[in-house]
Amino acid sequence: MKGRQEFRYPRRRPIRFVLRQLIRLGFGLLSELRIIGQENLPATGPLIVVANHFNFADPAAVIRATPWPLDFFAGFQMPDAPFLVGWLPKVWGIYAVRRGAASLSAMRAAKAILSQSGVLGIFPEGGSWAQVLRPARPGTAYVAVHTGVPLLPIGLDGLVDLLPSLRRGRRARVTIRIGKPFGPFESQAKGLELRQELEVMGDEIMRHIAELIPPERRGVFSADPKIRAAAQEAAEYPYHDLD
Repeated sequence: MKGRQEFRYPRRRPIRFVLRQLIRLGFGLLSELRIIGQENLPATGPLIVVANHFNFADPAAVIRATPWPLDFFAGFQMPDAPFLVGWLPKVWGIYAVRRGAASLSAMRAAKAILSQSGVLGIFPEGGSWAQVLRPARPGTAYVAVHTGVPLLPIGLDGLVDLLPSLRRGRRARVTIRIGKPFGPFESQAKGLELRQELEVMGDEIMRHIAELIPPERRGVFSADPKIRAAAQEAAEYPYHDLD
């Protein structure tokens, strides 16, 4: 009961309603948006939404494509986001976690949100430092195992072109593809064995996402060995020194 009181779901309804309308307006003005697969959206949670992360605008795209009062896990810092949008995560009310580190507070929040039939958004790669798919950090699979809820994959494409297209006086072509729910994951392992299982689960999560984005963006999950090889450098995790 204490966890549910501390992490009430949903939160900030008036603020999030206004932000959702602004996000809808923004995508209408700045992009030619296609949303594919809305028939795969469950009526309600509990649910973990997972998506690729190539751009600072990805959370807004997930909000635009889904009907629920999403809560997000995200890093304390957004190194690639323009200064003018840095306030958005704070106003929406994300649960900030340290990149690359386990967080007991985040785990309590996840369990509380999902126990209230909530919907939690996570970007498994842990940051948007590249424009090709990279391996998942272990946190998403860890949350999935310990909460036992299904996951919904979303593929985001074209968001990296938003600002360049705007500078050219054009609207970017943005596509959001929603896949079918999968999972839940289960494990009784501990220690190193659990870590290895989480890595396998993370790869499965990313393969579901890979199916929803263009082949040239699938990075280390591409069927093309040349694309996989070229993506290895981008796969290196750069946030070890950031909170």
